[in-house]
Amino acid sequence: MKKLIIARENVNDSHLPSHLHPVIKQIYATRRVVDAQELDNGVATLHDYKLFKDIDKASALLVDALKAQSHILIVGDFDADGATSTATLMQGLQMFGFQNLDYLIPDRFSLGYGLSPALAEQIVQIKPDLVITVDNGISCIAGIDILKSVGIKVLVTDHHLQGEQLPNADAIVNPNRHECNFPSKSIAGVGVAFYLLIALRSLMREQGYFTQQAPPNLANLLDIVALGTVADVVALDANNRTLVHQGLARIRSGKTRPGITALIEVANRNAARLSASDFGFSLAPRLNAAGRLDDMSLGIACLLSNDINQARRIASELDSLNHARREIEQGMQAEAQAVLDRLAFTDDNIPDAICLFQDDWHQGVIGILAGRLKEKYHRPTVIFAGGENGEIKGSCRSIEGLHMRDLLEGLNTATPHLINKFGGHAMAAGLSIDEQNFNDFKKAFDAAVSAQLSEESKRCIVFTDGELPNDCFTMEFAQLLKQSGPWGQQFPEPVFEHTFELIQQRIVGEKHLKLVLKHQSGRLVDAIAFGIDVKEWPDTEARFVKVAYQLDINEFRGKFSLQLIVRELEKVH
Repeated sequence: MKKLIIARENVNDSHLPSHLHPVIKQIYATRRVVDAQELDNGVATLHDYKLFKDIDKASALLVDALKAQSHILIVGDFDADGATSTATLMQGLQMFGFQNLDYLIPDRFSLGYGLSPALAEQIVQIKPDLVITVDNGISCIAGIDILKSVGIKVLVTDHHLQGEQLPNADAIVNPNRHECNFPSKSIAGVGVAFYLLIALRSLMREQGYFTQQAPPNLANLLDIVALGTVADVVALDANNRTLVHQGLARIRSGKTRPGITALIEVANRNAARLSASDFGFSLAPRLNAAGRLDDMSLGIACLLSNDINQARRIASELDSLNHARREIEQGMQAEAQAVLDRLAFTDDNIPDAICLFQDDWHQGVIGILAGRLKEKYHRPTVIFAGGENGEIKGSCRSIEGLHMRDLLEGLNTATPHLINKFGGHAMAAGLSIDEQNFNDFKKAFDAAVSAQLSEESKRCIVFTDGELPNDCFTMEFAQLLKQSGPWGQQFPEPVFEHTFELIQQRIVGEKHLKLVLKHQSGRLVDAIAFGIDVKEWPDTEARFVKVAYQLDINEFRGKFSLQLIVRELEKVH
């Protein structure tokens, strides 16, 4: 879909510190930074754990479990947030002296998400004293009831939106339960797990546990917390930015665990220059690949490994799984594209919603496919793959202006028998339906999206931070931009626009366009546009191009040079 390159309007930035570079100052103001404190990524600026409802109950449960050395079972999820949450609690609780710890990740294909009744039946056989859910649990009413009925205590830590009913757990720590006052509603599951450990340390300090020994240094876990926060694509509000900043700072200074070092190596990144986008585009996909294609226990084993050689072996396996995932995804993408081509979309007649189902599509990859199609067509998308017993599983991705979980809840209320189960967030959600109901669901989904989506939301716009002054078109300024982050979801990395003279263009790696561009200052600069439409480019007739770009520093064989990452490319006639 054709994207419009539009510069954001300048806003008042006088409330921000005068020592900031004027371009950076304006960038912060357009991202709604209201005071200087939001730019302070020191640990002291993190919100107080006491603002979480039930966190006192939760930490008391843990202290009791420590005294008794109870058998604790952590129930995670099969994505990167679930893996990092599980690893955070496993490592964190060990640091406090818990000895009887185990974790369990449901099998994506046979059990599906969360603490389901089928998983609960398995747990009853294991006989733990306490079950802690991470990154799930808020909607697992029936599963938790089964555990409670046999006397197993349950502590829920989650960040997903609550439904009408809360589970019957002993404590529920979730910023998105209705009565919780914790301000950072967009914190990831791994962030909630980290806060639980902070609360536990505080209670143990009060109870005199640390008179003979020093309390654990929880900052050692921030590398995992940062990775999980970025991987889950939650909004990077000030609190999340601090968590990510602190984790990145530790990794860059060499204070990280073997598992993350091994993931950085296999992704061919430089630890000393790691950025939040490296988490999102290089490390998280490799970690996620385990949960998508195989068993997320492999990803957790990588994070928990104390031995660099073992971590490298696991990271290499994760890398291979990620290659396999890419191949599966490319096949599915081609098949989905063929379906969409038959529908003969043009930029002028794209439907309001995309809803596709194919029985042989891979359940672990439909979320990525939904994301790719959403990016391409700028429409809410749901992709279904075949499941078991006549049920199919769907993954949804949304665009700004449409809250996906609320939409599913509305459908479920209006037509109670259409959806078997659902859950998620504003921008991403999952559901399962009976295969025979697919056509009815598609109609209802299309109608609900059409009713809610404004014409404004349908416009596909690449917002930029305008033209960059000539004296900022430098490596030094590119470095300053990197340091001014971390950038990410709802705190987007700065994108600038400029009309360049096109000097050279060629395809590399089958689908990427390598460019040499001439800036109005006379400077020549390399640029790369990933995943270009090869039917349109290279274009030998194009002399000038309007480019929306990120200012980047390319490192090749130890040499650094200015490089533009192209976000959108427009011929100028």
